[in-house]
Amino acid sequence: MTKSLFNSFEDVSSKQWKQKIQFDLKGADYNEALIYKSLEGIDIKPFYNQEDITDIKNEVSHPSTWRNSIKIIVDQASNSNQKALKEIKRGAESIHFIISNEQIDPNDLLLNIPSDISIYLETDFLSSTYIQKLNEHAKETHLDIYLLTDIIGNLAKTGNWYDNLTTDHTLLNTITTNSNLKSTISINLDLYQNAGATMVQQLAYGLGHANEYLHHFESNSITTLKNTIPVFKVAVGGNYFFEIAKLRALRILWSALALEYDVIPECHIIAYPSHRNKTILDYNVNMLRTTTECMSAILGGADTIQNIPYDDIYHLENDFGTRISLNQLLILKNESYFNLVSNPASGSYYIESLTNQIAEKALELFKNIEEGGGFLHQLKSGIIQKKIKESAEKEQELFDNEKIILTGSNKYQNSEEHIPSFQKVVFPEKKIRKTLLSPIITTRLTQKIEAKIKTTAT
Repeated sequence: MTKSLFNSFEDVSSKQWKQKIQFDLKGADYNEALIYKSLEGIDIKPFYNQEDITDIKNEVSHPSTWRNSIKIIVDQASNSNQKALKEIKRGAESIHFIISNEQIDPNDLLLNIPSDISIYLETDFLSSTYIQKLNEHAKETHLDIYLLTDIIGNLAKTGNWYDNLTTDHTLLNTITTNSNLKSTISINLDLYQNAGATMVQQLAYGLGHANEYLHHFESNSITTLKNTIPVFKVAVGGNYFFEIAKLRALRILWSALALEYDVIPECHIIAYPSHRNKTILDYNVNMLRTTTECMSAILGGADTIQNIPYDDIYHLENDFGTRISLNQLLILKNESYFNLVSNPASGSYYIESLTNQIAEKALELFKNIEEGGGFLHQLKSGIIQKKIKESAEKEQELFDNEKIILTGSNKYQNSEEHIPSFQKVVFPEKKIRKTLLSPIITTRLTQKIEAKIKTTAT
């Protein structure tokens, strides 16, 4: 176009917009009526314009496209291999395997997997010998295998190291030498989100979490991380625009931290919907929630999107739930064309402003954590757990008072609600066991309501 469409219009400043709004409010307080105060401590205004991003220079890398993914919990190598091949025929572009024991032969598990399919592999154990087998398989088949090793994430989740601090770090050092794997390190941010941490906390704790690895490798003169990129596992909640900004802010923060250690400033993000806002009441609504959350992940720039089935809270893996969850992503890519525009959020006044504010607040909190002894120190002393619990309780209170609404659960309940049968432990009981530190506990907002209805129904 030779002429701008807006040349015929005079510029309108933020001040002029605000004056017009205040006039139309007819005496109502602008801040009280129109400013939304988020859990992240960010005030959301009713409008944004060019002035809001004049001093912002968010250089956010964004993948040229994204892959969908299916998660498979491996119980037996050949069965899981057949499941993977079946899902690939249905349109899966990557597979996320969760392996529970060392008896699972990686060669049988990955048999006949096409070379254009990315593999994410996560183990419930720590074994350098097992990873060496994976490395050899990757070398022979040229598969892109991302190993999701996160010893600190395991400590935060379970309260214990796999073995102990020294042994875990020694094994980690060996694991990172497997050069045929696309990545050997992951940072699990979804634990913090599903436990009720704010987005600022998720990013700051994730950055502190990653910094522990970087500091360890630098202190031990281990340079293998310079040639690989870490994988960030991120859970995406229902706050649509904030979640877009969260993923963009994560890339900015990692890039800044990586440059301090002279490692690759890019990271790989695998994102999936949160469990925190998923419900058993009116459970089909979960399909809508996961769809918008996957949209946030795509627009935020995740490399891989792994949807969760609508019944993931209470059912084991099943063909229908898995098929629907994959088809949601296929619709977003092939029918809604969410893969055709690169970095669509770039330049949005609102999202750019949100990205900048979330990143700045997360960086400030990260610096406070480092000044307080670092992430591991604060985790061992219980400070991280305490802060997450406080945030979770604040969010729970908003949910209980219907300030946060989950349709069909705390509002617009179905009077003829049918509680499905459970194949999983939905309301976990406290287990008394010996741990090195208090684990970070994940919770769902609707658990209290659901437990009450379940008790009444029985």
